[in-house]
Amino acid sequence: MYLTRFTRLVVQGNYKNGTFISKRTATTTPSGAILPEPEKTPFGILSVVGAVIPGLLIGAAISKNIANFLEENELFVPSDDDDDDD
Repeated sequence: MYLTRFTRLVVQGNYKNGTFISKRTATTTPSGAILPEPEKTPFGILSVVGAVIPGLLIGAAISKNIANFLEENELFVPSDDDDDDD
C-alpha cells in the first residue's frame, strides 16, 4: 500500500531533487475509497505558543533598542508639546 501511494506521488510530481514532498489534495482514492485521517501533531498549540512568544519578545527588544538609538542620535525625538494632559 505504501509503495502504491509513493509511486502515485512520484507520478504526480511530488518527488523533487531526492526530497519527498507530501501533498494531500484529495480525500478519496481514484477507486472511491476514503483515505485515512491525517496524522495530528501532538502539542500543536504548545508549539505555536512556543514560537510566537519568543518572537514577540525578541521583536519588542529590537524595537526598543532602535527607538533608543534614534532618540540618542536625535533622529526622532518626541515633542514635549504632545504631553499636555490639562
